[in-house]
Amino acid sequence: MRILRKTTDQLAISETELLALTADMEERHRETLPKMHAAVAEYIEGDGAAERSRVSRRGFLAGGGIVVVGGALLAACGSSSTKSATATTMASGSGSSAPVDVQAGAMAASLENLAVFAYGAGISAATAGKLGTIPPAVVTFATTAKTQHQDHADAWNAIVTGAGYQKVTTTDPALTSTVQSDFAQVKDAGGLAKLALTLEEIAAATYLNAIGVLSSKQAISTAATIQPVEMQHAAILNFVLGTYPVPNAFAMTTGARPVTDYSVKKA
Repeated sequence: MRILRKTTDQLAISETELLALTADMEERHRETLPKMHAAVAEYIEGDGAAERSRVSRRGFLAGGGIVVVGGALLAACGSSSTKSATATTMASGSGSSAPVDVQAGAMAASLENLAVFAYGAGISAATAGKLGTIPPAVVTFATTAKTQHQDHADAWNAIVTGAGYQKVTTTDPALTSTVQSDFAQVKDAGGLAKLALTLEEIAAATYLNAIGVLSSKQAISTAATIQPVEMQHAAILNFVLGTYPVPNAFAMTTGARPVTDYSVKKA
């Protein structure tokens, strides 16, 4: 593994280099936003509209005393020629069915919320002097990454709410306590970068894994648009830590969160 030259006590690259990488990262993000927003809008107008209608029908039937048992009544989310009942799985907790795209969107939103929390906590600790002397470029990077993760969370939540389900405002329950515990051990910029890198790699792996699971082209497009941005975050963090930013020839799904491992509820 190639080690980059140490230029400061906190960074393995200069602040000038980090600021340049952060600017490139933001440019890449801004280039992907129109495509991401278009995919989400198309989903809401198409697949999401169909799902809202399905949820509404279920509510009406339940109100009339009709009980549906064992998932016998399943509505395909979109064209039957491209999707099947196997693409619709059961959401945990409520006992109601939700399309895999909605469940994946909820999981993704919870991961993005967790990244927003982690970066926000890091920024607060850094600016309060709790992590020693933090180079301003690190705060700039963290602030930019946090904003991008919020944009991603908003996109996934638009898919979730557009299909008639509740907005995801919580962080991934399976990872939150671990992240909080790990953050309590962070003492400097390096520790913060390592924690952020872990979250970025999990998110990138989850999106890569989701591409093979999602059913609609709009949800697939959203995941495929966001995943490279998460990879860019990870690459920059590797530079900051002084490690080669692309240790694998191909992106990996190792560590991916299951896309259906979040309890999504109807609005």
